Amino acid sequence: MTGPNTQQELVCLLQIELAHLWMIRTFLKHADEIQEDAEMLEVPRTLFDVIRATEPAFLSGDWARYLHKLRGKWGKLESARDYYLAHFKEFSDHTNFTMAAASLEGSVQKMKGLLTGPGQPG
Repeated sequence: MTGPNTQQELVCLLQIELAHLWMIRTFLKHADEIQEDAEMLEVPRTLFDVIRATEPAFLSGDWARYLHKLRGKWGKLESARDYYLAHFKEFSDHTNFTMAAASLEGSVQKMKGLLTGPGQPG
């Protein structure tokens, strides 16, 4: 399979991954197990921030701005992912938390590949 040929195609693929992150964010936002921990609550807040930062550019079709915003938030996204993966078992080893970890890792890795892969449109 070849990668995206245009910025619009790239953004459409990234939006799918952001949709996965939104579902993780929603799960964590409502998870009773983390409500008393400020550091873990930063994970769903960061996911919200990253996703909402891209939204105006997506809605207006400004693909270059969308990619700029996403790249600008990339460090925060990776840090949130790293924190969650390192600490989620302190809160619960329930399948929901484990699958959220797998989904978060998978989406971030997929997005990284899309943003840095060969032939990635500028």
